[in-house]
Amino acid sequence: QVQLVESGGGLVQAGGSLRLSCKAPGILFSIRTMAWYRQAPGKQRELVAGITSVGSTNYADSVKGRFTISRDNAKSTVYLQMNSLKPEDTAVYYCNTDVGGLPRWGQGAQVTVSS
Repeated sequence: QVQLVESGGGLVQAGGSLRLSCKAPGILFSIRTMAWYRQAPGKQRELVAGITSVGSTNYADSVKGRFTISRDNAKSTVYLQMNSLKPEDTAVYYCNTDVGGLPRWGQGAQVTVSS
């Protein structure tokens, strides 16, 4: 069974930082493109950042220069370092990958940024 387990969410003041982690054992992690999505209340889920198996990254325009995605293949873990957080970054953040042609999602991590 594919399991993606997120951790690291929480409440932070505007301007602060958080780091999300997503552990994904048993999926041949090193060959997978991994991504972070987020969904704010009343809004559609949107791509925040992605990282390929060789470390190429892409970011939503809204987070460029503030967020950094990285991976540690030895730990089967992908990270999202979030700096200079804004209230509009408040959302549930989901880890994502494709396995067997199907999208797989973590349980979500709540990030709340107070003004």
